[in-house]
Amino acid sequence: MKAAIYTRYGSPEVIQIIDVEIPSPKPNEILVKIKASSVTRADTMMRQGIPKFGRLFLGLFKPKNTALGTGFSGVVESVGEQITTFKIGDEVFGEKLFSNGCNADYLCISEDMVIELKPDTISHSQAAPICDGFLTSYNFLKDIANIQQGQHILINGASGSLGSAAVQLSKLVGAKVTVVCSAKNIDFVLALGADDVLDYTKVNLNELPYKYDVIYDAVGKLSYKDSKKIISSDGIFMTPVLSIQILWQMLWNSKQVKFTATGMKKTKDLKRLFNELVHFFKQSKLHTSIDRTYGLSDISKAHQYLETGRKVGNVVIVNL
Repeated sequence: MKAAIYTRYGSPEVIQIIDVEIPSPKPNEILVKIKASSVTRADTMMRQGIPKFGRLFLGLFKPKNTALGTGFSGVVESVGEQITTFKIGDEVFGEKLFSNGCNADYLCISEDMVIELKPDTISHSQAAPICDGFLTSYNFLKDIANIQQGQHILINGASGSLGSAAVQLSKLVGAKVTVVCSAKNIDFVLALGADDVLDYTKVNLNELPYKYDVIYDAVGKLSYKDSKKIISSDGIFMTPVLSIQILWQMLWNSKQVKFTATGMKKTKDLKRLFNELVHFFKQSKLHTSIDRTYGLSDISKAHQYLETGRKVGNVVIVNL
């Protein structure tokens, strides 16, 4: 089978497509033939080894885990002898972290991991990125912010994978949503349900007339220092993008500044959030926006596009 790997940090050109044996499922695993997989900004950052302090965990001089991709959707091809939840032919989707990668033709995954039957309401391409965008944003909005009906949230980077998910999830609970994005994406975020849109090239946060209950910086471009004037007294500033600045601000103001690595949560907690998302997708209350799709052999081009910063929604790898 084919699989995408990188053995050193660098530009998209360091990505290789290699031939490896199709894995055999353990007794508690299923073998999934991957139909679509995610490729994210986080993937490009790990490939580059940035921020550099992250190499303390990823590998100081070269990556410890050379595989790429975490979100997937596909069809069960074989099952281990202990499997009770899934059967051959089932369409499934989910996420496998710290593994041999989902940007490949096949993967083995335990049935008690973050995996579920794919709803008939969505395609494999729409299912594959759900754990990267929706699951991460849902963790922030529900478990960290506990966002409620009637609250006012400001979402920065609302046209990306995390941001577009956050707009939909915030509206789902009845929050008022103000978003920050580029002018060319205004119609896109309004269609997602945003109440107000601010052009990031023109907005001055200190001059905004409102105080927000939640500021969600989905792209890690804002500063809490520059935003605190527009946060309500019991509001929070949160971001999924780690930086030295955020770590420092959390040390001094842990009540208002929040960061967490969603992938580091306990599996049972991820599955709880994931299963709730599956329910929403079954009811067609949420939808995945796809910007571009690429074949596995063109994954380096997908990484190049992500690095342009022009992505709207999600980028997906499709196995033909």
